[in-house]
Amino acid sequence: MKTKAFPTLRDNVHDGMDLRDYFAAKIMQSLVLRFNDDEGIASWNAFEEADIAYEIADAMMEARKHD
Repeated sequence: MKTKAFPTLRDNVHDGMDLRDYFAAKIMQSLVLRFNDDEGIASWNAFEEADIAYEIADAMMEARKHD
C-alpha cells in the first residue's frame, strides 16, 4: 500500500493523496516561484519542472526509509 497524505478510512480502504504526489506538488510551488526573475515565463518548461519535482519527491520518499 502506498503511503498517503491526509489518509481517511472508508469501507476498509485508506483513501487520500499519495505522499509522493503531495511532496511533488509542494516542491512544484517553489519551482514556479523561481520564474519571478528577469527571465520570466519564457524560461518555463512545465515538463522539465515536473520531472525535477518528482525527482526531489522520490529522494524525500527514500530519505523517509532511513529514519
